[in-house]
Amino acid sequence: MLNDTKPYGNIMDFRSQQEQVNQAIALFSGESTEKAFKIWMVEPASVVIEKYKEAVETLGDFMKANNLACEPEEVHNLRGDSAKIAFVKNFKEVQRLKTQLDQYTDLDENQKRQIEYILPGDRLQSFRSSYIETAKQFKAIQDREGDNAPADIQQLDFEFVLFASAVIDYDYIMNLVANNLQMKPSKQKMTKGEIIRLLSSTANLMEEQEDLTDYIHSLDWHTGQDVDKLKQGYQTFKIEKYQKELAKIAHRHQLQTADLMNFTENIIGRLIFDGEKLTDLLEPLELSWKERSIKEEELMTDLIPLLKKQADGREISGLKAYE
Repeated sequence: MLNDTKPYGNIMDFRSQQEQVNQAIALFSGESTEKAFKIWMVEPASVVIEKYKEAVETLGDFMKANNLACEPEEVHNLRGDSAKIAFVKNFKEVQRLKTQLDQYTDLDENQKRQIEYILPGDRLQSFRSSYIETAKQFKAIQDREGDNAPADIQQLDFEFVLFASAVIDYDYIMNLVANNLQMKPSKQKMTKGEIIRLLSSTANLMEEQEDLTDYIHSLDWHTGQDVDKLKQGYQTFKIEKYQKELAKIAHRHQLQTADLMNFTENIIGRLIFDGEKLTDLLEPLELSWKERSIKEEELMTDLIPLLKKQADGREISGLKAYE
């Protein structure tokens, strides 16, 4: 059974035992054979391939209606939330059917060619990247605004499980980088750009995507490193990137970097936001009550994304007052 709660699984062909299967399903489900079959059995691959083709055509019609070519790079040219929400819904259906097709164990070569022809793998991967980027923007609005977000954004279900992969994880990406560093272009299995596109097309590493992408860009592609050294370098890179971002925020708000660093480390260490410590942090600026209120809001607007990133999904008590 493949559905919204279980998009993955091996699809087996029991058509040679159709009657026995029908009887077993009806007995197990307590429903009539016809109804039970609809509940428990997936459709033949040929039917799903046709649905997949129709979904891709629907996506193309949608892009055309917005005066855009049906190309991944055109998604960012969609204007307005309504159009972007429509893209999310359209492409999610494409991916749902592709995920279902990926589970069939008995596809013949002709069917595989059909699937590739409908939407070639490289374009599918790029569309996945565009989907995840668009979905992340709406997810941030959902998280930030909650019940105050527009109703159509609140109701979006991104089904990131459809865009996850059991293969593409942190170790896999690091091994790909290690295996291709210091290799001549003719020997590389994947280029830097291809690895980054692969990274952006999976939901597994959404929280790490930006940092990993920046890290991969920063590497000298002509100097070899083993996986352990790459991983150590990545942790150092993240710390240094965080410190640079914090220093920029401190400079922007006329604060001492060391003071702001101590302020944020205290918050992350305790997972508690202390308003009095924020007052103490701004005290050297000698602001009026009204000026301090404005400065607090401006500073926290810059700090909150950084604090949430450092908290790594853990809740920081008291932070909601500034969101």
